[in-house]
Amino acid sequence: MSTLLLKNIRCLATFDDEQRELEGAWLLIRDRVIDSIGAADDIPPAYADRVIDLSNHIALPGLVNTHHHMFQSLTRVVAQESELFDWLNTLYPIWSGLRGEDLYIAAKLAMAELLLSGCTTASDHHYIFPNDVRLEDEIRAAAEMGIRFHAARGSMSLGESAGGTPPDRLVEREPDIMRDTQRLIETWHDPAPHAMLRIVVAPCSPFSVTVDLMRDAAALARDMGVQLHTHLAENDKDVTYSLERFGLRPGQYVEDVGWLGDDVWHAHCVKLNDEEVQLFGRTGTGVCHCPSSNMRLASGIAPIRQLLDKRVKVGLGVDGSASNDSGHLLGEARQALLLSRAPGDPSALSAREALRMATRGGAAVLGRDDIGQIAPGKSADIVAFRLDGVGMAGAQHDPVAGLVFCQPPAVDLSIINGAIVIEDGKLLSADLPALVEKHNQLSAQLIRGERR
Repeated sequence: MSTLLLKNIRCLATFDDEQRELEGAWLLIRDRVIDSIGAADDIPPAYADRVIDLSNHIALPGLVNTHHHMFQSLTRVVAQESELFDWLNTLYPIWSGLRGEDLYIAAKLAMAELLLSGCTTASDHHYIFPNDVRLEDEIRAAAEMGIRFHAARGSMSLGESAGGTPPDRLVEREPDIMRDTQRLIETWHDPAPHAMLRIVVAPCSPFSVTVDLMRDAAALARDMGVQLHTHLAENDKDVTYSLERFGLRPGQYVEDVGWLGDDVWHAHCVKLNDEEVQLFGRTGTGVCHCPSSNMRLASGIAPIRQLLDKRVKVGLGVDGSASNDSGHLLGEARQALLLSRAPGDPSALSAREALRMATRGGAAVLGRDDIGQIAPGKSADIVAFRLDGVGMAGAQHDPVAGLVFCQPPAVDLSIINGAIVIEDGKLLSADLPALVEKHNQLSAQLIRGERR
């Protein structure tokens, strides 16, 4: 059994049940699990296979990204002045040329960006499968990058000719969707504690799949013991579509099709009303907040304060790299804080609440109690940021808040499942310059339409 000791930690923000923040702390990892932690006056272990001094660092649980579309890193800064539906209509024809290699490289690039921002667990919602694309393209990328991964098997079955939004050529037959989703769960899903890979059932949205698929997907997920995820109430047009097609608001619709409960989380939820917020709180339904994407597409401001006050599980997501154009999860925590305050309330969200959404909140949304906090027995997912850089100068009196209020730094040390993935700010699991060069080549080909 290997051991790793992190010692002299300037500030250890545990985000445990007591919300402890320890100075001069130490932390012992045994294999892939946190063995023990101690404050400055506690005696650390006399021996470990490796010791790392973090006297100039703040350490905290690895951040959890609960919503992404990694393939979209290939098509950044497209449709720069469009709202959601026009943005989708511009990009669908480009995405129709996606190949398996594109998804694999895009996922590795997106994962690298997340890792360098302090993320250690990510869920990706992949919903288009043209040409030779398979979810295994992302699963292989995650294994190589060393990130803890929740692969959400998305789908679109309702094309334009049937009243949906995606082009008919990008939708799948519903029997094929269900068959492949079941295959992926049976092949790849790991329900055990500390699992590095789980599968999620994730029809894309109410405006791109049928009511039958939503109900069948919920039944399949519950029969096989996996989670459910989709987009919901993202902007005003989204709500209008729900009212016109189903005669129901988004919250009423997901209640009707069985998409409420502690095994469900919805992305965005910008336009939930008070009754829907209360409904989510009563049923244990989770929400992923994507502030940068919501601002980029002018979707609005999600009711995060109300959701938290009603005890709704709320995590953070960078969303797709074509609607956010970046994948810095710590930066997303900062955006969440600032956007919540923008309407005029400087106490709408605190720095520690923003970080809690990025750690404990995200873990809860993904249905996990083994990540998102630093405590004995939890998964050894720990990140550390340097405190002696220019961006944190003047914030030494409260480094926890400084991580959110100040310029978001890159992570200096990242440990996932007990393994060091980033050390001294360098990503160890990929040749980053070569990855970026290959990604840019594929991006240019895709945007130029050479695959169509």
